[in-house]
Amino acid sequence: MSTTAERMRAWTGPAILAFGFRPFFLGAGVWAIGMMGLWLVMLSGATPLRTAFDPVSWHAHEFLFGYLSAVVAGFLLTAVPNWTGRLPIVGWPLGGLFALWVLGRVAVGMSLVLPPFVVAVADLAMPAALGLVLGREIVAGKNWRNLVVLALLSVFALANGLFHWEAAHGRYAAQGYGLRLGLAAGLMMIAVIGGRVVPSFTRNWLVRRAPGRLPTPPMQTFDKAALIVLLVALGLWVAVPQAALTGAALGVAGMVHLIRLGRWAGHRTLDEPLVTVLHVGYAFLPLGALALSVESLVPGTFGGAAAQHLWMAGAIGLMTLAVMTRATLGHTGQALTAGPGTVAIYAALVVSVLARVAAGCWPATAPAMQTLAGLGWIAAFGGFALLYGPRLLRLPPGKRL
Repeated sequence: MSTTAERMRAWTGPAILAFGFRPFFLGAGVWAIGMMGLWLVMLSGATPLRTAFDPVSWHAHEFLFGYLSAVVAGFLLTAVPNWTGRLPIVGWPLGGLFALWVLGRVAVGMSLVLPPFVVAVADLAMPAALGLVLGREIVAGKNWRNLVVLALLSVFALANGLFHWEAAHGRYAAQGYGLRLGLAAGLMMIAVIGGRVVPSFTRNWLVRRAPGRLPTPPMQTFDKAALIVLLVALGLWVAVPQAALTGAALGVAGMVHLIRLGRWAGHRTLDEPLVTVLHVGYAFLPLGALALSVESLVPGTFGGAAAQHLWMAGAIGLMTLAVMTRATLGHTGQALTAGPGTVAIYAALVVSVLARVAAGCWPATAPAMQTLAGLGWIAAFGGFALLYGPRLLRLPPGKRL
């Protein structure tokens, strides 16, 4: 077998294991719903899980290292074969990777009755295995420019291990180094990979439908400088989040990345929300940096947690939802256009982000706004599961494994 199509056709088992995006995108979507539902229950004072993490730390961990790790796995297992020309991981090996991700979710949820070391090993098993698999493919395919993605994945896994260490030693991990390092790694993935795909997808759509100004080609000198500025700002935020220098660096990074985004001609894509949403999702990266910069200068303006949610629920949440919808459509033979249902789930997620920020800006409204944020999140990913779940579970009509 010498092609991706041949490898996929050779698999005669469940369609969900026919390509990397299928189990991990569906798993991420379902877990996003369950995770938020459990969080809303926790906000009411109940304890539905036997986790050793405090409720806020569990919530932060399972979004960043639970949900995001699944999306990253699905994306990279689908993209790396295109990057390297190598064959994809399909079938039971893919199922094994997904099972390791599920094992991590179960271990964290039952961590009160398990040794911390066992919980950490179970949770880190999937990213470790994924890193080994992708590293082998990138090196074998001599795809050296994407070693940076593997490096970011390694930092992300290291941050997860640090989060477990902090929690095991009684520290408030939701505001620890592990959480900040993991979030910084996730944001750098968006800046690096998003910096390639957003202008590329925008250009492809504009060339076919709206001649005129096109996005500036990616990874020019300005883009590389913007990535360095962001890396420095995030490094300072991880190390000394409250320092004045950190606030200034985040402000500069936010402005630079707003300029970077403006070079991609996103305003010309409003007729196709499937493209526009990529620009909106990316916009939350500089907006989060600017909000945290302002918060460092005028504490209490947004509240640190609310400003941080512009990154977590906004940049990461919306960008991953955008990528999952687009990739699912493209790889299941559907037209690359957002129907009314898809637009609705994008809107629900934006409402969720804005409600969470409002909860920080106006503390008196916090209970209602946090509930609205949770319900908007559930609506977004519930809609994803309903609209895209069937496409992930079966092959397009006329296709055979």
